[in-house]
Amino acid sequence: MTTATVGPFNHRAFSARHPLFTRFWQSASQSWKARKTTFICLGSFLVAIALLQLLVQVLLNIWNRNFFDALGRRDAHALWHEVQLFLPLAASSILLAATAVWGRMTTQRSWREALTRHVLDRWLQNDRFMRLNHHMIKGSENPEYRIVVDIRVATDAPVDLALAFFSSIVTSITFFGVLWKVGGGIEIDLFGWALWMPGYLVFGVIAYSGAISALMIFFGHHLTGTIERMNQSEAEFRAAADAFRSEEAGKTSDAEKRRTVQVKLRAVLLWWKRFCWQLVRTTFVSHANFLFAPVVAWFLCAPKYLAGTMSLGELTQSAAAFVVVQGAFNWLVDNYQRVADWRSSVHRVATLLLALDDVEAKELAESSHT
Repeated sequence: MTTATVGPFNHRAFSARHPLFTRFWQSASQSWKARKTTFICLGSFLVAIALLQLLVQVLLNIWNRNFFDALGRRDAHALWHEVQLFLPLAASSILLAATAVWGRMTTQRSWREALTRHVLDRWLQNDRFMRLNHHMIKGSENPEYRIVVDIRVATDAPVDLALAFFSSIVTSITFFGVLWKVGGGIEIDLFGWALWMPGYLVFGVIAYSGAISALMIFFGHHLTGTIERMNQSEAEFRAAADAFRSEEAGKTSDAEKRRTVQVKLRAVLLWWKRFCWQLVRTTFVSHANFLFAPVVAWFLCAPKYLAGTMSLGELTQSAAAFVVVQGAFNWLVDNYQRVADWRSSVHRVATLLLALDDVEAKELAESSHT
């Protein structure tokens, strides 16, 4: 197995000039380069699956219009024809969804393995784990948790988020066309003036999505810091519990260890409570969006339907396209907690890497004096 290597760093100079994400990405990208062909193939495969899923989604949107138009005409023959068309479309959608899960998780597993091996090698080399504990370097607290849990989150989340972001962009572009063409324009009476607005559904979905994203940022802007402190407190609580059976257990009294566990438990519960309230705040926005998005779409389409310039099938097609675009446009809303989790884990992995850089720099300094 090829393990990526990274040279020593000047800890203070690096941390003063660069954000933690840069340090994380240097090691994370090295693991990509170590398996370049594998990751290129997996990435291309995932993009192809995402595009095929979009194609099926467009065909289902067209099917939705044709089905409801046939229903409005009470055309039994056309309805039966649409039912027959639905079965292969549904089967294709299910198969592509299952294939996408396999490709996504295979990519995540490969990246996690490469980065974990890299960090483990640096942590174990020259017994650096002992030096980290001895010097108590900032960022070296609970390294086991960072290696086992935080690396998993830090490598899982970007694959999911990148795929969702790519799908959101191509879906938005594709269904913007549907909204512009099927929705058409509308005449608005504004203070006695007749104002013609072409592609009004496109402007409507942009305005609505922008408002929802702004609300999510407003209500959830403390979520990242809360998750980071919660993860840290969980790791410290686990370390305090492990102290009862550690090799150095005899150096600390049992009563002192019990007090430490109780203090760490209170910290865990405190940060969990704060995390709970952050989720309550963001849930107000996400659940309200879930309820209101289709209603807003119907409300915008209703005037043209009632005026007879939009059929029942076109109304349902436009409303479905509105919800699809709104869901794609609100990538941030749907993934706000996931982004916060990922940023927290990246921070913790990067601080461990910087701590290892510090130990490695001290090793080089010591060897140069001998």
